[in-house]
Amino acid sequence: MNRSVCRVMMGVAGLAVLGMTATLAGAQTVEVKEKPPLYRYVSYWAFPRAHWADADKDNATGNQKILAPALADGTLVGYGDDENQVHSAEGFTHDNWWQANSIAGLMKVLEAFHKGGGSSSPLLVSSTKHWDQIYISRFYNWKAGSWKGAYGYAGTYKLKPDALDADDAVRTLSSFYVPAFEKMLADGTIVE
Repeated sequence: MNRSVCRVMMGVAGLAVLGMTATLAGAQTVEVKEKPPLYRYVSYWAFPRAHWADADKDNATGNQKILAPALADGTLVGYGDDENQVHSAEGFTHDNWWQANSIAGLMKVLEAFHKGGGSSSPLLVSSTKHWDQIYISRFYNWKAGSWKGAYGYAGTYKLKPDALDADDAVRTLSSFYVPAFEKMLADGTIVE
């Protein structure tokens, strides 16, 4: 390759990098408003394959007795269940979740499950692994409704020790992601 072609290629590459940097810098300056905290309780389960149909049945009937009234009375703002389509040896096969505007709302529903004997059902006892987590979000949105056959994706990231303060990092990342997700919500690509 002759020297002038090489210079042109390097110039084009330089402009591309400069353009990408300007785009990212512009995306980071978008002001995104935090919302009041939204709390999500997720209960992860690993069931043997022979019990997967039982999990679907339990989600469709048993859980509804507690979750539907809690949504109707305003304790919850949403709930659902998922079957993991991409399994790993260490992971879960199913999860149940509910979300509320307060930790008290989450715990009220959890207590209702315990009082109703749900935590000692034969299905749950057959689980080979189980764990729970509570997530807090200040950047969220969704379309109201019931969604069957929808796919969910969640990611968890660990910040490097020398990274920004955790709250600053979330705000910085949100200034880029929130506008993109709001656009996808508006055009129907995503529902939450």
